[in-house]
Amino acid sequence: MADAHIHLHPDEPLARQDGKGHNRWHPDIAPTVRVSRGSTVEIETIDAMDRQIKPGMTGKDLLSVEMGRVHPLTGPVYVEGAEPGDLLAVKVEAIQTASRGYTFIAPGFGFLREHFPDPHLVHWEMSGGFAMSRDLPGVRIPGAPFMGVMGVAPSHELLARINARETELSGRGGAVVLPSMDGAVPSDAAIASDAFRTIAPHETGGNIDIKQLTAGATLYLPVYVKGALFSVGDAHFAQGDGESCGTAVETSATFVATFDVLKGEAHRRRQTDPSFEHGGYFTTPEMAAPKRFYATTGIPVSRDGLRNESEDLSMAAKNALLNMVEYLVDTRGLTREQAYCLISVAVDLKVSQVVDVPNLIVSAVLPLDIFES
Repeated sequence: MADAHIHLHPDEPLARQDGKGHNRWHPDIAPTVRVSRGSTVEIETIDAMDRQIKPGMTGKDLLSVEMGRVHPLTGPVYVEGAEPGDLLAVKVEAIQTASRGYTFIAPGFGFLREHFPDPHLVHWEMSGGFAMSRDLPGVRIPGAPFMGVMGVAPSHELLARINARETELSGRGGAVVLPSMDGAVPSDAAIASDAFRTIAPHETGGNIDIKQLTAGATLYLPVYVKGALFSVGDAHFAQGDGESCGTAVETSATFVATFDVLKGEAHRRRQTDPSFEHGGYFTTPEMAAPKRFYATTGIPVSRDGLRNESEDLSMAAKNALLNMVEYLVDTRGLTREQAYCLISVAVDLKVSQVVDVPNLIVSAVLPLDIFES
């Protein structure tokens, strides 16, 4: 039995949820609920695209989606006794997802964005612990629900530091999504003008997309403001390690967690980033360590074989994924877009070795039991 609940209006976007959520990170966003240490809270969440993806939509419809509304979060939850220097322990008790979901490729987004310029959309239906799709026939993806976004509010000092370094990175040509008032909730300019976006994870957690954070896991977040101000959203029914195309099996969910405060532990441990643990299998043993799989590998060499980079894990990972795309197109008859979406929800990226310079190896592991034949 939960000690507190945050209920949302069914089928309504975040902006119509009466102050129960936000889609930016800022220390001045007022808490939705206050709870004591040791409390269990039931929290309803909205899918990552704020209910904009509807049944029957196609990839072309993605071009009209408002990206400023990405990652509606429910909260914040103010935890009594949490102060800067503490660790907030978030024990994931349960995640109950909806029965529909989606995966998409958006132009300009995703790890292989330079190779996949066209939009593509896969609709999923979930039942009996599996996700299935008419857009990817012959595939059953086992469910292992987790929340893509879990985090706490930054302090004003940390907010300023993050904005300064990301602005500088953007000036150097880095891939950064800077503060924007477009679609911001709350829309108050005093907050939205410098609140940072939910796309990137930070020291506070946020869009961490860690598939091992299923029920039974505990996430430890350094506290930067009084009360911690925890928020959650972006439910995933299933995801491959890497979330390569930028989306998993995206859905809405009800999230249940118990909150504790480890006094002074972030300061004592010098912990400035999230950590986590799990007391059992985060998914079924068959999926955690698949009995049957096929894996492709990548090294940091250009696709034409003419240029070698030194110790470039990103290039190695992209090559492993591109090799997997080619394998799926060849052996399963998928389109390249179908293969990319399937990789994002089922293929795990693994760093196989980082010492055999200059060519580090990343492997992309495909569990074969997701195929019906």
